[in-house]
Amino acid sequence: MPEIGRLAVCLALLFAAYSVVTSILGGVRRRPDFVRSGEHAAFAVAGLVVVAAAILLRALLQHDFTLEYVAAYSSSSLPTQYTVAALWGGQKGSLLFWAFMLSLFTAIVQIQNRDRNRALMPYVTATLMTIAFFFLALLTFVTDPFERLPVAAREGADLNPLLQNYWMMLHPPSLYTGYVSASVPFAFGIAALASGQLGDQWIRSVRRWALFSWSFLTLGNLLGARWAYEVLGWGGYWAW
Repeated sequence: MPEIGRLAVCLALLFAAYSVVTSILGGVRRRPDFVRSGEHAAFAVAGLVVVAAAILLRALLQHDFTLEYVAAYSSSSLPTQYTVAALWGGQKGSLLFWAFMLSLFTAIVQIQNRDRNRALMPYVTATLMTIAFFFLALLTFVTDPFERLPVAAREGADLNPLLQNYWMMLHPPSLYTGYVSASVPFAFGIAALASGQLGDQWIRSVRRWALFSWSFLTLGNLLGARWAYEVLGWGGYWAW
């Protein structure tokens, strides 16, 4: 199964690159078929990243200590909720979780704008897929979450004790949701510049996304501030 997860990430990288190229060509040459092809590739990226994230989560829940990431951030005695949180408890898992959320938000944007903002969408898709390509390239060439150990560990090193807290289930996902969803207004801004559509239509289109992003960033900071009072050494919000 880990090999399937690695393959899914590699294929997602290729589809993201394809989506960027075809979307830009479709926008520049006014080729709706290219634009649709780029959007379909973005949906493929979403599906593949979902598969990869599900496989890593499955490995964590099944305590597959042949994987370096699972052995480093979980153990057989770790409660289930913290085993799930281990998905974003380390760098490799965090990058995959980021790519997972970005691909889902991209798919939602494609659905929302299937019949509107057509002049903007080639560049929106290209921008979001460029960001996705960056994270997928890291997961493919720099930090592989599906890396196997030469010899399987008998037991995992466990999640950092400071992170074994119920706020771990709420604080990081809230911040990730806020940070990643901010990519959508950014993508529409780039699209407005690239297409010359500088009216207020794109601003109206992303208003809810901007409010969504800022709401979750605010929530994440409040949750983190509260969490800081429960961990010895973090010193509360103002010292944190």
